[in-house]
Amino acid sequence: MLTYYLKLAWLSLKQSPVISALMVLAIAIGIGTAGTSLTVHYTMSHNPMAHKDGRLYAVQLKSHPDGQDAATADGLYRQITYQDAVNLSRQAGPVRQSPMIRTGFTIKPSKPEAYPFIADGRAATRDFFPMFEVHFLHGAPWSAEQDQLAAPVTVISRSLNHKLFGGGDNVGRTIDANGKSYTVVGIIEDYRPQPLFYDVNNGAFHSHEEMFIPFSLLPVHKVRAWGNTDGWKQEEINSYADRLGSELYWIQYWVELDGPEHRARYQQQLAAYIEQQKPLGRFPSETAFASLRSVSQWLEYNEVVSEDNRILLALSFLFLLVCLVNMVGLLLAKFLRRANHAGIRRALGASQGQILAQHMMEVMVIGVLGGLLGSLLSLFGLAGLRQLYPGYDQLARMDFTILGSLIALSVVAALLAGLFPAWRIGRTNPANYLKSQ
Repeated sequence: MLTYYLKLAWLSLKQSPVISALMVLAIAIGIGTAGTSLTVHYTMSHNPMAHKDGRLYAVQLKSHPDGQDAATADGLYRQITYQDAVNLSRQAGPVRQSPMIRTGFTIKPSKPEAYPFIADGRAATRDFFPMFEVHFLHGAPWSAEQDQLAAPVTVISRSLNHKLFGGGDNVGRTIDANGKSYTVVGIIEDYRPQPLFYDVNNGAFHSHEEMFIPFSLLPVHKVRAWGNTDGWKQEEINSYADRLGSELYWIQYWVELDGPEHRARYQQQLAAYIEQQKPLGRFPSETAFASLRSVSQWLEYNEVVSEDNRILLALSFLFLLVCLVNMVGLLLAKFLRRANHAGIRRALGASQGQILAQHMMEVMVIGVLGGLLGSLLSLFGLAGLRQLYPGYDQLARMDFTILGSLIALSVVAALLAGLFPAWRIGRTNPANYLKSQ
């Protein structure tokens, strides 16, 4: 019976190609618009570490006085000072912990004919890699001893490995970056979580890092930060050492904790650290405190998904609704024009349910065709976004989950739109059409 209904649906579409094409186009435009907005919203709101949401936390400290608050919900700055980062990293407590900054390197290839190029990088501790589940293709993170001794070592991405060496296992080879030599100890799969949850200071969707070095190299190589720097007091910064000893906020700090009880103990440890620093003339506020936010809380705190994006998503689905209303009118016109056929089938013994099923099958075929065309329009829309906005290169990309969801949405929307027209034609009185034949 299903094959028979499909055959009838296809014949009906061929008999009225203009109306059929208009219905497919109507739902395709609505799905294309909604699909483009839905893809961007899905990528923005995605939590790439949802499975570790109760373990990973961003650390914030109120080391500034009252009245010098940041423009955040609780007045805290998103980053901490270098001296706080160093002090905390020397304390035991977390399962893993890593201060970090975004940086960059001018890399000089070993081949004389190749031109130097810029690569995004990150200075972090070795805990960064297991904490954020970075996959190694060759080698491993640098050792804890190399972390402490500020060894000139690096972990590079697959893409950088291909640019420099043509791929393969190149652990042990050296790289000339910023005029300094780094020994490769590991090669990772390109690590590009979307959004880039651990560093949202320059937007959560910038390009991925290709070169990682130990955080302890900051004072040795005077590594420059490519991220934001905030401050609350007048300080003379005449050297890199002045920057390290200042009250400037420019270091991100993440910890991994083993459950709620461990989180509570570490919160107390941070409170004790604040009290320890006060006699040294730091943390002048009487309400100085520390904050721990999970990945999901961190994304919401930093408004990675903006209100404008939510409004745009709602508007796109309202446009889809308008397209469906137009489709209802077209279906009514199409089905009522063929009411005599339904009347004859009723007279020959077909039930109302069978007439309804026949026409709903036709609607489903329209929904599938509209979903496929709408998905194609969404792909074109996302390609346009990537051309207009360079920061959307990773953001505006559709995966199979979204693609399947769009086709399913198209079918469900079409079935809802076709329910009334199909019900209406199913209630046809066969006697009226037998008299006219």
